[in-house]
Amino acid sequence: MGKRIEPPPPRSVESINLREALEERYLAYALSTIMNRALPDARDGLKPVHRRILYGMQILRLDPGTAFKKCAKIVGDVMGSFHPHGDQAIYDALVRLAQDFSSRYPLIEGQGNFGNVDGDSAAAYRYTEARMTDVAKALLDGIGEDTIDFRPNYSGESEEPIVLPAAFPNLLANGASGIAVGMATSIPPHNVAELADAALHLIKTPNATVQKLMQYVPGPDFPTGGVIVDDRATLAEAYKTGRGSFRIRARWKQEDLGRGTWQIIVTEIPYQVQKGRLVEKIAELLSERKLPLLADVRDESAEDIRLVLEPKSRSVDPVMLMESLFHLTELETRFPLNLNVLSRGKVPVVMSLRDALREWLDHRKEVLVRRSRFRLREIAKRLEILDGYLIAYLNIDEVIRIIRREDEPKPVLMKRFKLTDIQAEAILNMRLRALRKLEEIEIRTEHESLKKEQTALNKLLKSDDAQWERISGEIKAIKAKYAKNTPLGRRRTDFAAPPEVDFDAEQALVEREPVTVVCSERGWIRAMKGHLETPGELSFKEGDKLKFLVHAETTDKVMLFASTGRFFTLEASRLPGGRGHGEPLRLMADLEVSEHIAALFVHRPERKLLVASTAGDGFIVSEAECVATTRKGKQVLNVRPPAEGIRCVVVDETATHLATIGDNRKLLIFPLKDVPEMTRGKGVRLQKYKEGGLSDARAFNLKEGLSWTDSSGRSFTVTDLKDWIGERAQAGRLPPKGFPKSNRFG
Repeated sequence: MGKRIEPPPPRSVESINLREALEERYLAYALSTIMNRALPDARDGLKPVHRRILYGMQILRLDPGTAFKKCAKIVGDVMGSFHPHGDQAIYDALVRLAQDFSSRYPLIEGQGNFGNVDGDSAAAYRYTEARMTDVAKALLDGIGEDTIDFRPNYSGESEEPIVLPAAFPNLLANGASGIAVGMATSIPPHNVAELADAALHLIKTPNATVQKLMQYVPGPDFPTGGVIVDDRATLAEAYKTGRGSFRIRARWKQEDLGRGTWQIIVTEIPYQVQKGRLVEKIAELLSERKLPLLADVRDESAEDIRLVLEPKSRSVDPVMLMESLFHLTELETRFPLNLNVLSRGKVPVVMSLRDALREWLDHRKEVLVRRSRFRLREIAKRLEILDGYLIAYLNIDEVIRIIRREDEPKPVLMKRFKLTDIQAEAILNMRLRALRKLEEIEIRTEHESLKKEQTALNKLLKSDDAQWERISGEIKAIKAKYAKNTPLGRRRTDFAAPPEVDFDAEQALVEREPVTVVCSERGWIRAMKGHLETPGELSFKEGDKLKFLVHAETTDKVMLFASTGRFFTLEASRLPGGRGHGEPLRLMADLEVSEHIAALFVHRPERKLLVASTAGDGFIVSEAECVATTRKGKQVLNVRPPAEGIRCVVVDETATHLATIGDNRKLLIFPLKDVPEMTRGKGVRLQKYKEGGLSDARAFNLKEGLSWTDSSGRSFTVTDLKDWIGERAQAGRLPPKGFPKSNRFG
């Protein structure tokens, strides 16, 4: 037998609470995602990956106007020195900064295939080249003058900037989007000239409201243009709270082809919509016959977007055609606003428009102060050296003698002329050529100039107003460079109210044709083409017969009032055809076994209805409140068995009184104003009965009289009704002679 192997001695085991460990680790992950990946800094509007790309490009000296360098080189340097993540993630971020349809003011100028608005991706980074734009240069301006803090990179071998000086309002100008753990951000791009005006006003009036700032910044300015169709109140609320959305539509025009024919040309599409997918979606809807007003779609785009939409016929309303497309496709989108950013680079905060501008302005002031102090230190160093030079020129012969004769001239110079170490070192490093008289004049001129600059900077640091005046000058320079009369600065997105058209999505997707809705006693329903006048032509199953026959159109909604007090809503276009006997209503609505239909009519949202039960209870309800959105219907009239919902009648605007008649053949007339208007409930007692219940009800104008129709189809009208007029909930009295024995008004 082999030698027995002893188990290793047990090591100390530390018990930890699983919940606490998970909370601690998940919180650390969440903070890392929020701070280092998803949310931009409010000061420079950049995420770490974008900041590192720009800083890496500055180290490579890829300034505007210089030679391009391979993106592979840029990505490699950024990944190796600052961003230890996937190369594809870095390249994707770089590409977006270079795409003029993604970035309103691109930070990178690309050379090669950087993708397109169709959704095609960029070429591999070994094929593309890049350099910075003037906008990126403005973000980096002054980074070497102690304007911002640096921190060690991930390896500790070098340093990276925590934030950029940001002489450009990048957060709002280019926008941002990202998803972190438990929070997200979505900021649309804006026009820099407008942001500059708003910032200048905020400097003059620190307590300016968002509404006032919106006089300068009316809304987003997307790189792909389009039209924003939200009203000003909606925009104001979004900018005030930092949350909301913007409704963007494609820009289109009607192109005349002659002889009454025309076509629609789409020239701009909403932001971040891929044109290729958009065309595919429209073509797919065409093949599914969901766009009855559209005949064809073509993409004739070259450098500019040109989508051609051909109508089905010249009689099609172009506005209705576009409304149907806006409803079904990405020709209209909503861009969310969630101004969730890192305030001072540390705390996630949802800011208003004013807060975001204030954060950038405060950062610019801090940059100005730090830059001024840095310049003062540099001036002090230079003045110290220049003072040493001037001493040397005044005593040039003695200086030369000391340098020639002394083995260690530096301490001798410092002692003889009371020089500092820096001054003595500068004199010893001076070239012989600099000993000429002209150089002395230049040094005195430089000394005088630096003294003036030093005085000006000291005044600047002591005056808050002077600092804001300097910042205002910088902002005005930005505004001039990116003014609205420049190709890059012109406003691309316009504002417009949506057209005043009575647009119904269902109507736009269904061809409008007349139909006759037929419903039988047993609940079989169908829609016959055309408006049938004689129901005698209809056939039914054995033992069944006609109950309802209603003229409608395919674009109408059909309302059903059931005995349980529920309303059901059906689309006339989706009813089974006239061949055969139709289909049972229970396939389209969740009707109970004992439930039956008391009324069927075409929906007209502007009307009011009287609903009543056999118990004699009822109320008035707006027809728009009765529309059901599900198969289960909408409960409106509350009834308690054995009572049932029995009547649903239209209340005309001119009606002044209500007539009710019971199974006991008692008629009562009372003012309509005594019946309340409700959205749901049991209602009030309309008429009192000892036996039986309500049989029928009708709203009418007392001056015009009460009408009814007998079994032979003859109409009668009675105007002298004082004997039957009473108060609500009375019993009533027998109706006038000749009233139908069915106790119905017909």
